[in-house]
Amino acid sequence: MSPSRKKGSKSKKGTLIYEGKTKRLYATEDPDLIIQEFTDDITASDGKKRGVIKGKGIVNNRISAYIFEYLSSYHIPTHFEKSISERAMLVKRLNMLPIKVVVRNIASGDFCHRYNIEEGKKLEQPILEFYLKNDSLSDPMINKHHATALGLAKPEEVDTITRYALKINAILKSFFLRRNVQLVDSKLEFGRYRDRLLLADEISPDTCHLWDVESGEKLDRDRFCQDLAGAEETYQEILKRVLKIS
Repeated sequence: MSPSRKKGSKSKKGTLIYEGKTKRLYATEDPDLIIQEFTDDITASDGKKRGVIKGKGIVNNRISAYIFEYLSSYHIPTHFEKSISERAMLVKRLNMLPIKVVVRNIASGDFCHRYNIEEGKKLEQPILEFYLKNDSLSDPMINKHHATALGLAKPEEVDTITRYALKINAILKSFFLRRNVQLVDSKLEFGRYRDRLLLADEISPDTCHLWDVESGEKLDRDRFCQDLAGAEETYQEILKRVLKIS
């Protein structure tokens, strides 16, 4: 086989290895690489509410690819290799940590109910939260001591996650603000690749709460979750802002 054909074979979709709520993962001929494909499906209320937003998978793929490349320019290591279609990307195959990291800048959603805080209150500093990824337990909140004591991550990995998450938050706050968007909070996931921790999953309106700076209009998955009108148009709008499409 010629070198060019061998290189192209890495992007050939193989066996389905995982299907989540909004994405599918496929094997490739390279054991170190997989294909991450975005669907138009959307869920809320722990999967009890389901729907479809036309074109959402394409939007999330394009936004995630753009932001992964942007973060890489700031020396944030990610699993992203390249986009291979309008709704799929080639990524490194990771050993994922069972931890969801949430970084909050503005009070919203469950955080407000948990601490009796008015939605929209700007926090004095970013708040970093860890959650155990377990659907049957509704992803309970944990702290860094739980993470290490339960063997979810090594102490040095928790330190690295904390450093990366706060740096990513600072970069993305500025990135979105230049596009007249407030980064309310973001959900981040990390995985091991050989001896390194890499940012994984996606960065999109499915994983970030994004509000218009002037109007406070919600420009994310809450359009669906809260039965607000215009979810499809909202995803297209945030794509235009991220990519600066006139």
